[in-house]
Amino acid sequence: MGLITSATGSMADVPKDLMDQITRLEELFTVPQDKLKQISDHFVDELTKGLTVEGGSIPMNPTWCMAFPDGYETGTFLALDMGGTNLRVCEITLPEEKGEFDIIQSKYRMPEELKTGTAEELWNYIADCLQQFIEYHHQDEDLDALPLGFTFSYPATQEYIDHGVLQRWTKGFDIEGVEGKDVVPPFEAALAERGVPIKLTALVNDTTGTLIASAYTDTEMRIGCIFGTGCNAAYMENCGSIPKLAHMNLDPSLPMAINCEWGAFDNEHKVLPRTPYDIVIDKESPRPGQQAFEKMIAGLYLGEIFRLVLLDLHQNQDCAIFETQDVSKLTKAYSLDAGFLSFIEEDPFENLSETHDLFQNKLGISCTKPELELIRRLAELVGTRAARLSACGVAAICKKKGWETCHVGADGSVFNKYPHFKVRGAQALKEILDWPADKGKGKDDPIEILPAEDGSGVGAALIAALTLKRVQQGQNAGIRDPEAMLKAAKVEVK
Repeated sequence: MGLITSATGSMADVPKDLMDQITRLEELFTVPQDKLKQISDHFVDELTKGLTVEGGSIPMNPTWCMAFPDGYETGTFLALDMGGTNLRVCEITLPEEKGEFDIIQSKYRMPEELKTGTAEELWNYIADCLQQFIEYHHQDEDLDALPLGFTFSYPATQEYIDHGVLQRWTKGFDIEGVEGKDVVPPFEAALAERGVPIKLTALVNDTTGTLIASAYTDTEMRIGCIFGTGCNAAYMENCGSIPKLAHMNLDPSLPMAINCEWGAFDNEHKVLPRTPYDIVIDKESPRPGQQAFEKMIAGLYLGEIFRLVLLDLHQNQDCAIFETQDVSKLTKAYSLDAGFLSFIEEDPFENLSETHDLFQNKLGISCTKPELELIRRLAELVGTRAARLSACGVAAICKKKGWETCHVGADGSVFNKYPHFKVRGAQALKEILDWPADKGKGKDDPIEILPAEDGSGVGAALIAALTLKRVQQGQNAGIRDPEAMLKAAKVEVK
């Protein structure tokens, strides 16, 4: 199978009851080649279905970003990234040199009380931060309106690139009177009130930003992915393959970036190999029956799957684990994160002493050597399954588009920090796509997943640049107010 197994430790000293449990867990969490292929084929069908008028579980949102950068874009653009903890403002200058950029940025704390305050307070605070940024970096300058790409990483529907209706708040926000409404007019009103010389040009999803920023520096990029607390992907479709846009009579060969929102794949539970632990996670989550794929692969859930298994083993009559230990800390939901699993997988010592100390310090549990062996194997199983299932989504987009070779730009804490995630994903791609024996190592593969460029900063600014470029060329599809955009930027249309 070519699965990565533990480089350290030996199972020889593990008693039979624990060995039986390890074998059971291996059967539960291992995703064999034929299953990977079945998932990927169903994934292709679901991506296609999401683009139809009827739709499916995967939203497949058109973003109205309708071109890849060619690397020769020039000008100064702003990006605003509204995350859960910080507000980041970037000014990106695109020089004459192909694929280059200069960036200055500032971070502002997002006050907790703002997240449950009023809409007016939110937009005023953001406008104040932008005003501060402009005054600091452009003191006494007479500025034309700077085009802004606003990374708004909350589920939103967009009929135009310069507008977006918030579907629902996530990341701890719960501000009344914003859901179901266009977020752009109140934001622009707050800027106008202060006379801040900024024109919102594009409302951007971070995954689409990741795709565009990565494509700016690498022309082989075709897909942008996030493997972090959540998961998502974006890729460039041709308008002729998007039946739900047929009424707009767009040129079928025109490109359109699609924000898949693929965490919702297989909400119907047709193909994903869910374990009893995955079922518990779904049942006890705030939105049962939603985000089925995300709940098996995203960082938010990996530690919780791991915790549920250990607790179940402790309560299991068939094996003895953590006997006479106080497991009260292990009973707290979501107390372990993906970083906890990363640490276990990175333990370099044969006796797993770092894992022993981690359990002692974080959970107050003193583990025996056989228990540590089981813990290490379980972390590997949960982490490997996440990487292999993630690869099914990447393979599905490539199969749908007929891409045999391309680069994929990936971002997010799981991709960047989780050990072996990349090479396990590459091995899965090899199995799904039947690559030759010498491929699937994670380097120089036909389809290679690489660290992405900064999507929410550089990507958002580039999408603002591409949108302006499109308006200058008179291509106004999906742009609500092209005249205002041109006027604000004082651009003479050539």
